[in-house]
Amino acid sequence: MKTVYKLLPFAVAMSIGSAHAANYAIEARGDAMGGVGVVSANFLTAPFYNPALTAIYRRSDDVGMITPSIGFNYTETGNFVDDLEFAQDVVKKGDAANAQKAIDQLNGDSLNLDIGGVVAFAIPNRYVAANVFGKLYTESHATAELGSGSTPIEQAENSRVRAVSIGVAEAGISLAKYQTFLGQHLSFGVTPKLQRIYTYVYEADIKNYDLKDLRDNSRGETMFNMDAGFLWFYGPIRAGISAKNLISRDIQTQNIPGTNVSYAYEMAPQYTVGAGIVADYFTLSVDYDLKEEERYLGFDDNTQMLRVGTELDLMRQLKLRAGWKKNLAYDDSDSTVTAGIGLSPLNLFQLDVGASYTNENSMGAYINFLTSY
Repeated sequence: MKTVYKLLPFAVAMSIGSAHAANYAIEARGDAMGGVGVVSANFLTAPFYNPALTAIYRRSDDVGMITPSIGFNYTETGNFVDDLEFAQDVVKKGDAANAQKAIDQLNGDSLNLDIGGVVAFAIPNRYVAANVFGKLYTESHATAELGSGSTPIEQAENSRVRAVSIGVAEAGISLAKYQTFLGQHLSFGVTPKLQRIYTYVYEADIKNYDLKDLRDNSRGETMFNMDAGFLWFYGPIRAGISAKNLISRDIQTQNIPGTNVSYAYEMAPQYTVGAGIVADYFTLSVDYDLKEEERYLGFDDNTQMLRVGTELDLMRQLKLRAGWKKNLAYDDSDSTVTAGIGLSPLNLFQLDVGASYTNENSMGAYINFLTSY
């Protein structure tokens, strides 16, 4: 928890780093269930998992809103924040006695921080169901680069902090159609969307670093993109596939000040398959990313997720959720457990809260406010 408080200035700096405030997309129900959603999301949260689900709703649903969903997640490898503070103190004091300790602690340290939120307004109907949404998020990655020198104190003085971040603001509309074909229940959906993408890059020596300065060296560009999805179901049994960001693009950052060094962020399609049981009062679902996403080229921030989640609905008033997920891009990555609840007092509105825990240096929290009529 101490790390969370230390990261707050960094999170605030990133959230106001542009006039459009980019944040990481969070959806508390799905995140409480391990991040699943390809077959288990609902018509309100469909744009963030599988647009085909926009057309799957109850007959009593005429309109719905997410107002809003927000959250954050951070992961430290080692004790990045504390180790940087210790190394900075060693360098400023010229403390040769503790220089080797500072270098050893920093070796392999890194930090990932994601923050953001979403809003949505859905109009289900039997012709072409629609969901208009907005999504804002940042993904930030920082690491320590050890310097060279003939003594430990010289190595510490020559060490540097390197950080990159991407902020994405999205607005779009998910359109979906349900139909039967040869007795099979099918749904198809597409999501045309506009993306405003900001990249940030920062590097400084140990003595002078300040992660809040990450937002000072940025570049922004606007692009069109598209998602698509498919769902098959028979009774409570469901299977589906979702394709996100079908238009691939490499986004180049600004050069690090005083150098010719820059980085590329890979905005590439991701295909996720899902299967599960979605019944009136019970849900069990599994999602799997078919390919590894590299994201920032040259940084260890790759992802390929396997997710499992479940939900128990008690009389439409209380929902209990749990999940598990693991990043398969790295053999030594820790798995994450998730949990949360959904409250629907008299079905007037719904409040979802969720949390994730990987270890004492990696956790997150999420909250949704939803209404449907």
